[in-house]
Amino acid sequence: MPILSKPRWALPESAATPERLFRERRSLIKAAGLGAIGAIAAAPAAQAGLFDRLLGTDGPKADDEIDPTADLYPAPRNDAYAVMRPISKEELVTTYNNFYEFGSHKRIFNAAQQLSLRPWTVKIDGMVENEQTLDIDTLIRGMSLEERVYRHRCVEAWSMVVPWTGFPMADLVKLAAPLSGARYVRMETFLDPEVASGQRQSWYPWPYVEGLTIEEATNPLTFLVTGAYGKPMEEQNGAPLRLATPWKYGFKSIKSLVRFTFTDEMPSSFWMDIAGSEYGFYANVNPEVPHPRWSQASEQPLGSEERIPTLLYNGYADEVAGLYTGMENQRIYF
Repeated sequence: MPILSKPRWALPESAATPERLFRERRSLIKAAGLGAIGAIAAAPAAQAGLFDRLLGTDGPKADDEIDPTADLYPAPRNDAYAVMRPISKEELVTTYNNFYEFGSHKRIFNAAQQLSLRPWTVKIDGMVENEQTLDIDTLIRGMSLEERVYRHRCVEAWSMVVPWTGFPMADLVKLAAPLSGARYVRMETFLDPEVASGQRQSWYPWPYVEGLTIEEATNPLTFLVTGAYGKPMEEQNGAPLRLATPWKYGFKSIKSLVRFTFTDEMPSSFWMDIAGSEYGFYANVNPEVPHPRWSQASEQPLGSEERIPTLLYNGYADEVAGLYTGMENQRIYF
């Protein structure tokens, strides 16, 4: 009988916050129309006040949309993916958000409710055998969903721990059947400036684009997320489909995906187009490589007033360092 050893970052099931408590918190927030929000990246979430929670929104849409895949949640948790840190409170994760489509501040959670999640299609094209456009519910129901607890490290030096639900991106790559010459996956989010006020700002290169190498896309850690905290994902967190690459800075985890294009050319991403000298293609977490304007040596977890040391590859070095062998002289972190 084989003996399975958990990764060094594994978290015992007893340390996870009970789902019942998270559901009760969410019900309270929905009833009050409020959430705890961080004021700035240097002091996230814990110092937020009531006034900050109510600013900068276009008002929530009616909460009457029933997700057609709601019966799939909660999905079974995969205990191979866990971390030795407490799971972040749901009300913080769902109210302290970067989503430039709805504004450049952290208080976009109400404005993001304007995004309509149905109908929604996902296009797979480029250098593939199976070019296709899939209805999001068909895609989700065609995959085997599971829950994984992942670290998330923002380039702004705040962090969180989230129980995401979704499926390995490798399963989508398999569905696409890329041609042998395909080396990258270019990903694209929705474009609807009538709904997303941030997309009316013409100085940004809309739509939001990100990319991975095929090897990164098929790494077991790379996850396409459809839910969080045991339920379908909320709009502000990137519904109905987002990326999670926990060893990379958070801006790589593109939200509200509508297209996957397989190509032999390295994509130029949203932040590379804006400031390529600061935000590179790989964007792997490295505490020894500072951002041009601040250190990356430590981070502040949402809801905490204490800073903690940042780990190389955000604590996932054993799983991903091999992807970058021989790239020591390249800008693999920024």
